[in-house]
Amino acid sequence: MEISFPGKRVLVTGAARGIGRAIVHAFAEEGAEVHATDVDEGALRKVAAEAPSPVWTHSLDVTDSSAVDTLVARIGSVDIAVHVAGGVLGQTARPLEETSDTDWRAIQAVNVDGAFHLARAVAPGMKTRGEGRIVIISSGAGLRVSRTGIHSYGTAKTAQIGLARQLASELGPHGITVNTVAPGFMPTSPDYVRQWEGYGEAGQRALIEGTAMRRLGRPADIAGAVLFLASGHAGWITGQTLAVMGGP
Repeated sequence: MEISFPGKRVLVTGAARGIGRAIVHAFAEEGAEVHATDVDEGALRKVAAEAPSPVWTHSLDVTDSSAVDTLVARIGSVDIAVHVAGGVLGQTARPLEETSDTDWRAIQAVNVDGAFHLARAVAPGMKTRGEGRIVIISSGAGLRVSRTGIHSYGTAKTAQIGLARQLASELGPHGITVNTVAPGFMPTSPDYVRQWEGYGEAGQRALIEGTAMRRLGRPADIAGAVLFLASGHAGWITGQTLAVMGGP
């Protein structure tokens, strides 16, 4: 089974590091025209410099719906949109009564609102062509209690799965699939490195031994799942969540 994307325009949010970076490089390697976005312009330039083929970079805050609309209008109709932007935004677990409205909304805005803004911006062009792929990177936290202990994060990742299911129902008649990928834990950003280190040696060992594959996930594991869902081989898969967690 061959998967390649020559002539396809791909837009990836949250592309500056980790999973987003791996997805950008994977699509670039398979011949796509890749547009990588993030708020970290310096890291984006490095992603582009290390890509196997040219990658276009754009500074983008996905919580700003007009900025998302403007970018999509500028680059043209998008064949494949992947929403990676999200995470915990430097937050740590705290009791419910100590969680501010601002902290709650910040995580919802980038994870859920950002996914909605992206889907809404790319849908018209996909409808016109009668084909398209939207993939949202959720998390194992959307399928069970979040290891982060952050209420807004677990809620946001669950909401992404619900959003994808709802969009899949609406957009399916137009040939557009919408799916989510739920990664298991992997220390791919400063927030998750800090979480990993906080487990200590015993906690790290327990997490790995509790995984069927007996290893942490890698960004390439997630990129492979995204490429499959974006390919022609997944044309009859929509509204689904693919758990990529090294085991059940």
